[in-house]
Amino acid sequence: MAKNRGRPINGWIIIDKPAGITSAGVVGKAKAITGAAKVGHGGTLDPLATGVLPLAFGEATKTVTYVMDGTKTYRFTIGWGEARTTDDAEGAVVGVSDVRPDEAAILAVLPDFVGLIEQVPPDYSAIKVAGQRAYDLARADQPVELAARQVRIDRFSLVRIIDADHAEFEVVSGKGAYMRSLCRDLALALGTLGHITALRRTAVGPFLESSAISLDKLAELRHIARLDDCLLPVATALDDIPVLALTEPEARRLQRGQSVAALPIASRSPLTEDPRGVVYCAKSGLRPVALARIEGGEVRPFRVLNL
Repeated sequence: MAKNRGRPINGWIIIDKPAGITSAGVVGKAKAITGAAKVGHGGTLDPLATGVLPLAFGEATKTVTYVMDGTKTYRFTIGWGEARTTDDAEGAVVGVSDVRPDEAAILAVLPDFVGLIEQVPPDYSAIKVAGQRAYDLARADQPVELAARQVRIDRFSLVRIIDADHAEFEVVSGKGAYMRSLCRDLALALGTLGHITALRRTAVGPFLESSAISLDKLAELRHIARLDDCLLPVATALDDIPVLALTEPEARRLQRGQSVAALPIASRSPLTEDPRGVVYCAKSGLRPVALARIEGGEVRPFRVLNL
């Protein structure tokens, strides 16, 4: 008898992650609640952080990279005057400062952190150093030397001054930007020290806070057999990817992993840029069939979606 590997659920469910649990922990709970065969997530949140955590079910796991590459929005609070080992409230204090920046000082330096900037990730991060996770080295009190990397910050705005010791900010960023590093570096630019005391992600690519549900709500919907109420289509993650319109025979060929001639498809899907290296979502009607590239006059699938 074949082993039951779980329910074939395909699509996205957006969880409002609570504080105190890892992103992998949320995936595990969601898999247990739904009984789904395959679940992944679209971008890690620190245990301290809350907010939008897109969960990919089934065939949606093949599109996770396009969510992780998408624009993200965060709100966080900085506590001035203390540096922490983890650059957030969970770490030990490793430095103090009496300096408390005022609104004018903060607004004067924020433009320096917008655009393409160089950023050194936190020592407590999942980046690998000589084959080991940086946070494992840091926890073992071993030296961690992480290289600066270029990240994109689209917007960095002051939301409000909470009190002399705390200020709230909103950031819109590209892939790989660490809010803890941004907080640390902003404080240093203001002549003080700082760490994140609260962090919430409000958007990831096309997935918004308004679509997010709690794990308790997910369990409730599962109990009353209404998971479809919160399940978003696989193609939601591909909204920003150009589309190739297929006939049904072409779709069948791509789903078998075979290439099809690009010229007839291009005549139905005008290409507005050089197609070399561009990833397309090939569709038959509204149904996504494959992720594909155009090479050598052919549309070649590299990720087939079985929907």
